Amino acid sequence: TIAATGDRPMSFSAQNLPEGLKLDPATGRITGALAMKGEHIVMLGAKNSLGSVEKKFRIVCGDQIALTPPMGWNSWNCFAQENSADNVKAAADVLVKRGLANHGWTYVNIDDFWQNNRESQDPTLQGPFRDTDGFVVPNARFPDMKGLADYVHGLGLKIGLYSSPGPWTCGGCTGSFQHEQQDAQTYAKWGFDYFKYDWCSYGSIADGKAATDKSISSSDAGEKGKRDVEVATYPYRLMGKFLREQKRDIVFSVCQYGMSEVWKWGASVNGNCWRTTYDITDTWESMSSIGFDQQDQAAPFAKPGNWNDPDMLVVGHVGWGNPHPTRLTPDEQYTHISLWCLLSAPLLIGCDMTKFDDFTLSLLTNDEVLAIDQDPLGKQATCVIKDGDLRVYARELEDGSRAVGFFNRGGKPMELSFKDFAKIGLTGKQTPRDLWRQKNLAAVDTAMDSIPLTIPA
Repeated sequence: TIAATGDRPMSFSAQNLPEGLKLDPATGRITGALAMKGEHIVMLGAKNSLGSVEKKFRIVCGDQIALTPPMGWNSWNCFAQENSADNVKAAADVLVKRGLANHGWTYVNIDDFWQNNRESQDPTLQGPFRDTDGFVVPNARFPDMKGLADYVHGLGLKIGLYSSPGPWTCGGCTGSFQHEQQDAQTYAKWGFDYFKYDWCSYGSIADGKAATDKSISSSDAGEKGKRDVEVATYPYRLMGKFLREQKRDIVFSVCQYGMSEVWKWGASVNGNCWRTTYDITDTWESMSSIGFDQQDQAAPFAKPGNWNDPDMLVVGHVGWGNPHPTRLTPDEQYTHISLWCLLSAPLLIGCDMTKFDDFTLSLLTNDEVLAIDQDPLGKQATCVIKDGDLRVYARELEDGSRAVGFFNRGGKPMELSFKDFAKIGLTGKQTPRDLWRQKNLAAVDTAMDSIPLTIPA
């Protein structure tokens, strides 16, 4: 779907679309498939009663997908074990009705608990794990997976799914162990566009236990950094191969919490993004530790099609089956979104979309901030200045400019007269722009001027 904001109705155009693709001018949706590798520069247009606008867009057909970080929603941080097809449809509806789809939010991802469960007393989670031919059986809450995928696609969005390389998922539902090829075929047949593969019970398999061993823990996430690289890569290499064999582009999200320095090998198993850390929670301690302390080492390995993933967004109503307003303060939420965008992170909203408030909407629909995350150069920011509680992150953008984030990890507001322009790669005369407020600041000569800043606690 062409991401364009403004009053509806709106009509769309696309000049120089390559053969095999077609545009619906009423919805702005481009559909189809390309048979040949190549790059195509398309001129997209949008028009309503107030005016019209055009923008160049580059379509790349080749061996790599996810050339910008995926943006969308994931069910886990709000619904966890309470997940259902109705929840997924409701989230998809809100992405469209509240206009997030017009800012590029695309994926609607089903996390754990779409399969039957080995322990739950809930009758909706009880049933056969696989049919007589070995194909996975969804639980009663997800009675029609292809129909659900069709529903999401009908809104102009994409849809994602979840499993584990072990016999059980993190929540004790059916995993993909010894059924990897069948599962990849099933996901493609249903029409899924994104797949998250979560280590969990595979840790016991890697330790030599049989899949039928009742002592296998569903939540065995393994010991971070202590797995042999060959052991850590094997299940992802296997599933990555089978996903690539499907006649469908499926983004492969490698979820194993940063073990064995996954950023060094994630691309080799056909991964498009990989978790660099354990699960995030909606606290300053969790978010700031993950964002500020654990990402620089992985930064050199981020590039178009390969993204470091510091986990989902914890804004809005979150809480793993017991939703509550995020415990992050407004300034901490600005820090969260700013930092994740500088880090070229996949952006997956984790909140209950039916309780979506105006502040969260504003936080997630600032196009100038989102453009930093989606910059086609794909160069992840790193910390270039560390001084007490001050952190300054910088990254190069495709047009030659720099995105710079000023962060204050302390408990009091910080007044700063910034003049270390060389450390962020800038010389000469510059016009800095405040992306959250969408306005230019006073022009500066980097040889003699400074930028006065107040950085909130």
